[in-house]
Amino acid sequence: MRDTTRSADYVLLTYFLILVLFGLLILSSAGVAVGLERFQDPYFFIKRQLLLGVIPGVILFLIAAKIDYHIWKKYSFFIFIAGIVLLLLPFIPGIGSTHNTGSHSWIAIGGHSFQPAEAAKLTLIIFMAAFLSNMSKRIYDFKHGFLVALGVGMIPIVLIVLQPDVGTTFILFSVLIVLLFLADARLSHLALLGLAAVIGFGIIILAAPYRAERFTTFLHPELDPQGQGYQINQAFLAIGSGGWLGLGLGHSRQKFQYLPEVHADSIFAIAAEELGFVIITLFLLLFVLIILRGLRIAKYSDGFGRLLVGGIMSWFIIQSLLNIGAMVGLLPLTGVPLPFVSHGGSALMIGMVGMGMIMNVSKYNSI
Repeated sequence: MRDTTRSADYVLLTYFLILVLFGLLILSSAGVAVGLERFQDPYFFIKRQLLLGVIPGVILFLIAAKIDYHIWKKYSFFIFIAGIVLLLLPFIPGIGSTHNTGSHSWIAIGGHSFQPAEAAKLTLIIFMAAFLSNMSKRIYDFKHGFLVALGVGMIPIVLIVLQPDVGTTFILFSVLIVLLFLADARLSHLALLGLAAVIGFGIIILAAPYRAERFTTFLHPELDPQGQGYQINQAFLAIGSGGWLGLGLGHSRQKFQYLPEVHADSIFAIAAEELGFVIITLFLLLFVLIILRGLRIAKYSDGFGRLLVGGIMSWFIIQSLLNIGAMVGLLPLTGVPLPFVSHGGSALMIGMVGMGMIMNVSKYNSI
């Protein structure tokens, strides 16, 4: 019988609260110029983040932290179906919105927009954690175990490919591989999947000229400083000008119409420019502490809990690496936000639900 008198991991909770507060602080500075230009309100983005992300996110976090996480396993199939339905909505005229990007990634209802792919990350993790924990040793069988699990997990990923959203596709596919690994799939099967993934993403990149140009720019950003290489070169300028101690909070120069998407996927560069190498290193250390604490919870949890926490933590890790890696030139630009820092109400809200689930699992583990 589970010990329901145990407390949640308040060390992890403290780290998480610091991260959210840090994100709000950086956003309040990074979004000033673009908020004033687009909406005549320098605090537009921080107000939206609080109203559409933090407030509902805190409520859902508390609910998720209170509910016994085994409930999610019981209703995982219905949660998965709800996630699929959400991914189909952007393709319906009158509901779906492209946000002038050409990608069917948004739904607009009542003047508010929501990105279903954010919810799909969590619904996929919940369902696959339940599916794989029930599969047990059948995962060793390539045809009747591994391929079945892979096929089911690929359903939402295919829908995101059709939007198209390469960044989210990469995140979800990587999370799926991690879940298969945690479920003890054979390494030979995972190696074949990895090879197929490299070929598949290569085809996706070559299928669209702008993606191929973006990848070429990643290899040689200096070749097109005013075109495809503009964002990454401006990010380098921002990070480099920050030095050891930064220019000071609120004193970024690159956020004034130089670096694109300073409130979204470029926010790390603005943070580095304003706060400098020392503070950014502490920020990265905070991320590492959260990850280590989360993985510790996964290690000492039951089958479903281990997969659930492992999947959520891998989502945060992979997305953070994609965002930060792109800003420092180690990875191509994908346009994914930095978890709990970048502007995006739906991303912050869903992320807080995931963290609430981890907090609940921590109450029942065997540490």
